[in-house]
Amino acid sequence: MPSSALWAVDLFGRVYTLSTAGQCWELCRDTQLEFKRVSAATRGCWGIACDNQVHVYVCASDVPIRCQEEAYENQRWNPVGGFCEKLLPSDRWPWSDVSGLQHRPLDGVALPSPHWEWESDWYVDENFGGEPTEKGGWTYAMDFPATYTRDKKWNSYVRRRRWIRYRRYKSRDTWAKIPSKDDPKQLPDPFNDLSVGGWEITEEPVGHLSVWAVSLQGKVWYREDVSHPNPEGSSWSHVDTPGEVVQISCGPHDLLWVTLWEGQALVREGINRNNPKGSSWCLVEPPTSENGIMHVSVGVGVVWAVTKDRKVWFRRGVNSHNPCGTSWIEMVGEMTMVDVGLNDQVWGIGYEDRTVYFRHGVTPSELSGKMWKAIVASRVCDRSHSGSSSSLLSAGCFFGDEVRVSGDSCVPSDTDASSEAERPGPEQPVPAESPESPGHSKGSSASGPGTAKAAEHGTPGPEPYPGQASPPAELPWTSIDLKESKKAPSHSAEPPGLSSLELLPLGLEEPYCTDDHPLWVWVSGGGCAVEAHTVLKWFTAQAGLSSSMQTLSLSITPAQTAAWRKQIFQQLTERTKRELENFRHYEQAVEQSVWVKTGALQWWCDWKPHKWVDVRVALEQFTGHDGARDSILFIYYVVHEEKKYLHVFLNEVTTLVPVLNEDKHSFALYTPERTRQRWPVRLATATEQDMNDWLALLNLSCCESRRVLGRPSPQAVWSITCKGDIFVSEPSPDLEAPEHPLPCDQMFWRQMGGHLRVVEASSRGVVWGIGYDGTAWVYTGGYGGGCFQGLASSTGNLYPQSDVKCVYIYENQRWNPVTGYTSRGLPTDRYMWSDATGLQECTKAGTKPPSLQWSWVSDWSVDFSVPGGTDQEGWQYASDFPSSYHGYKTMRDFVRRRCWARKCKLVTSGPWLEVPPIALRDVSIVPESPGAAERGPGIALWAVSDKGDVLCRLGVSELNPAGASWLHVGTDQPFASVSIGGCCQVWAVARDGSAFYRGSVSPAKPAGDCWYHIPPPAKQRLKQVSVGQTSVYAVDENGNLWYRQGVTPSYPQGSSWEHVSNNVRRVSVGPLDQVWVIANKVQGSHSLSQGTVCHRTGVQPLEPKGQGWDYGIGGGWDHISVRANATRAPRSTAQETAGGQGLPRGPSSAAGTLQEAVGPVCC
Repeated sequence: MPSSALWAVDLFGRVYTLSTAGQCWELCRDTQLEFKRVSAATRGCWGIACDNQVHVYVCASDVPIRCQEEAYENQRWNPVGGFCEKLLPSDRWPWSDVSGLQHRPLDGVALPSPHWEWESDWYVDENFGGEPTEKGGWTYAMDFPATYTRDKKWNSYVRRRRWIRYRRYKSRDTWAKIPSKDDPKQLPDPFNDLSVGGWEITEEPVGHLSVWAVSLQGKVWYREDVSHPNPEGSSWSHVDTPGEVVQISCGPHDLLWVTLWEGQALVREGINRNNPKGSSWCLVEPPTSENGIMHVSVGVGVVWAVTKDRKVWFRRGVNSHNPCGTSWIEMVGEMTMVDVGLNDQVWGIGYEDRTVYFRHGVTPSELSGKMWKAIVASRVCDRSHSGSSSSLLSAGCFFGDEVRVSGDSCVPSDTDASSEAERPGPEQPVPAESPESPGHSKGSSASGPGTAKAAEHGTPGPEPYPGQASPPAELPWTSIDLKESKKAPSHSAEPPGLSSLELLPLGLEEPYCTDDHPLWVWVSGGGCAVEAHTVLKWFTAQAGLSSSMQTLSLSITPAQTAAWRKQIFQQLTERTKRELENFRHYEQAVEQSVWVKTGALQWWCDWKPHKWVDVRVALEQFTGHDGARDSILFIYYVVHEEKKYLHVFLNEVTTLVPVLNEDKHSFALYTPERTRQRWPVRLATATEQDMNDWLALLNLSCCESRRVLGRPSPQAVWSITCKGDIFVSEPSPDLEAPEHPLPCDQMFWRQMGGHLRVVEASSRGVVWGIGYDGTAWVYTGGYGGGCFQGLASSTGNLYPQSDVKCVYIYENQRWNPVTGYTSRGLPTDRYMWSDATGLQECTKAGTKPPSLQWSWVSDWSVDFSVPGGTDQEGWQYASDFPSSYHGYKTMRDFVRRRCWARKCKLVTSGPWLEVPPIALRDVSIVPESPGAAERGPGIALWAVSDKGDVLCRLGVSELNPAGASWLHVGTDQPFASVSIGGCCQVWAVARDGSAFYRGSVSPAKPAGDCWYHIPPPAKQRLKQVSVGQTSVYAVDENGNLWYRQGVTPSYPQGSSWEHVSNNVRRVSVGPLDQVWVIANKVQGSHSLSQGTVCHRTGVQPLEPKGQGWDYGIGGGWDHISVRANATRAPRSTAQETAGGQGLPRGPSSAAGTLQEAVGPVCC
């Protein structure tokens, strides 16, 4: 989980944040501003200052917020002077917007607020539909408005060109005041409350934000056009209410509640994608007639409220279909306010002690939670103080905050409260009742002794809640410094809810920088993501690091730790060699051992009719004299009451693959022969655990038979299946041999833990991956994880990993002259609920997650982001099935379809660490050949974000594979793919299908200077590019593979595209210019496989396109990366002899010698 933060405001109006990975409150910038309340979102926060002005805080990111401003220059042809700016009276403006209705001169386009700055000056866009225009960027048409073309024709009487300019939002990591001078008449009074939400409104595009506010006069206002590209919004619009409103709360989805002066609540109905402001109000009565609702907070499917008597209430039965809920349930505790954040987690502020509380135990199955836990995190000041404990810690002096007692003993700290409560002694009596409450002193434990016992032993008892006073503890005799005793009278006059025990930190003369019980007035968890497995450090105060072990651990650097580990490993290795040397002359006690594992499985039989057959499976493993192990897998089955079996030698198995199946836990075994047949051995188990056990055991046996264990080598070939499973293969030196290369169907693939969609490797051991949800991951050096435990997995460098993907189905309808569009189609039509092809029936109720490892995390919703656009209800129209769909209805459209999406989630583990916070679409690492002269300290890495931004990662090295930060590279349009080749050649593909080359990229200038537009092949749209040492390959949307001709050091953009092959899904070009692809369909002797690993043969410096294809593992592969494989084949003796004697060589021999002698040409 990426680190997120909880926002809060203290009694003095200062705003603090508490990270989910931290333990201290951090003060926000702009400390001169004082705030009343804040409302947080995932990427920032909105707040109302003490002067009632609205401010927005946008968190900094490596990707800037850029907005494109455009203006069109329009001209008409004149018989005298040609094209000029003199237009007809009925024409559009000479300078206008894209519609031509608004006058838009270049000097009239201004920045929307002082928080923006211009990134560049105006310039002409010379790209039109993915193809470059003529000099000047003009496009021509017969009249305004019409269809424009980039070619001038005889009837082209008008022309236009687009001018673009980018502005950048500069006020990040600071509070920016929302300008209100543009509409002073609409805001007669200041604001009193605001709430931010709506970023996950059903069917709403990502980036939208709903900002609601309440004025002092009780009016409700809505901020228009707030999104990630426009964090300030445009203007305020008034929303009518049936009464005066005092407070408002907006959830992440479509829930909106407000409270009235009279104590009732209003619920906004009709909020959806097309109407984010809703349509009507519904009245909800308070829980009791005596005390009305004072505060309300909503989440995804929950509503919490605080009444005027400070009681906390939970609303039952709230969801998108019933936003009003059914009834109120009283919760334990007294709060001044509550706030519902992400995942429906709840925070609150205690009524008596003003402490921030977290509702523990909130899960999807138990939305009300179990108990309140006090957050006892300390505060960190933004400036140093000589007398504060924080400054002493930073200076290396570790002073404890315990109150010492006689005999060098101390009062138990927060972390020891639970353990001490279970073993009371005669010198420390245990109170009769000690529940967890806000009435505890500063530094009190998050869970009181009574609570700890009740939770541990399961004994019934009252629920711990805030506001319940605890009896004073009986203190032993303490020795307190005389200097601090002057402050004692102020502590004795505290409210009765506070305990008598006080921990006296240093520097009490600095009240703002101590942890002496901060008083909070507001909390917001809208940007705080807390999940069920998240471990928080908020509930235990720091013990002051008084232990010598803690002091020592803080002084050890990671470099020292790594050096010590290496030294210890070397010493252990030398000792093992010495001990084994004394016993080498002894004979082996056991010459051969056999062990067998059996089980009942199902087997997909080889003959027709193909079906699952119950079989018995036995794995026999032999250990030879030399310690080598070999294994045989026997499959016993019955045919016509005759017992038969088939066997598979595991040293011949090339891979074991989990099969994507909705109903069964199945996997497949491949051998070279079965790879050529496209017919693996498929087995299925009864449970997921059985499949994981068999997979781990068989993988371990295969690796032992081939003696391939441990982490992959830096030159390994990585691949990913359509299921998301990760595989690696150790390349043989003969794999890229110019003569008689190793057939790629004999490559051994072993599975690594984790789940990815894209993987990219380099020969220096740096490996990056991208999940289906766009999360970036970096390889940690381990192996295994997930289903591979024990001996099949490393003991370290394994971390939890999760992935989220969408499942899509289509609702199809045909037009009827009587009833209009209906779900009744023609007999020849597709299913009315189907997949994208229409060949398989897929209904909402019958569609399951991709496999049993996935689980649903959302409901079905309309997908509005499909290519071609949609109308307001998500429909796409066409003349017939299948056809080209568009988002508007015409007279010839007789069919329509609508895409529905649902999210599912997978949780696993593997040797991968998350690289937050930017979601990626593509990533590329520079391939380095072993023949390169020198390797720099850094490794070039480029990526494309999910929004199409091009990024360059800085600080990537072998010691720091995750890098340090992102450097944004400006583009005129969103990109889809990027690849960096030898000598920092950077190529990219835009979403419109055109290619681009980045000029002047070097280690000293990692981002280069400008983009050069490369036209795509005729009538084709590129989707992916891969650059090797000197070769550039690309794949278009129709599955064609293209090679870029004419790439030279003097002209790196090349001259033209040359077609190589079709039936290609993805291409990867390595540091030796070797070409590997994923083919769509490959026919075997028994079956057809989709998604097959193929190797281009005959690739030589004089013939970089190669000659043919060698087919490897197949059936469900989706991605491959050979960019780390720089292993060259050794030169044969015949070649060396021929070279020495001057004998004539054949064409292949000459090509191989040339490659060895000259090597890749560096551009």
